[in-house]
Amino acid sequence: MRLLAISILLACAAIAAAAQTPQAAADGDAAYMKVVTERSAKIVATLGIEDTLKFARVRDIIARQYRDLNAIHDERSGKVKALKAQGGSDADAKIRAAEVEADAKLYARHNAYVAKLASELAPEQVDKVKDGMTYGVAPLTYRVHCEMIPTLTDEQKRYILAALLEAREYAMDAESSDKKHEWFGKYKGRINNYLSAQGYDLKKERAAWEKRKIKN
Repeated sequence: MRLLAISILLACAAIAAAAQTPQAAADGDAAYMKVVTERSAKIVATLGIEDTLKFARVRDIIARQYRDLNAIHDERSGKVKALKAQGGSDADAKIRAAEVEADAKLYARHNAYVAKLASELAPEQVDKVKDGMTYGVAPLTYRVHCEMIPTLTDEQKRYILAALLEAREYAMDAESSDKKHEWFGKYKGRINNYLSAQGYDLKKERAAWEKRKIKN
């Protein structure tokens, strides 16, 4: 009888836990949406939108993008984790296939998102949203390069800006702050290689820039 009672209690506990799972998931989703909606509102606040309805529409477009990106990344991570646990000689190929599938989804979602923003905002406002989602790294890095190397030609400036804007497109879809910065790091490396090939000694340029900042 004692064993039976224990079994019944365990079964009831399992049923209760299972019943709580959907609610816990819903609470987690609601908490996540609250965070990304607040984050999105801060981005929209930089756009100078006075129409409250339009403000809300743009905020919600950005918040949904965060949610959709998170869902794609979570799905990919779950598949990769399961494939690694499963193992097998073809595990690497299956993992790569899962990553390619996620990249395709990210690409489609990215294009649809930018199109939605463009339907509501002017091009310069869309750029501000992109910068807001990537911590303003692109314009900051471009400004630093121009200040550090005042002899840059217009062509060299165009190359640097184009590289940073390309990095920004990828960083927008990254799943974390670290991953966003990784994209910029990758393209900063390309920029450094380009400038070195153009004859610049970046260590000397940076040292001279630091001296100019101290004097000013």
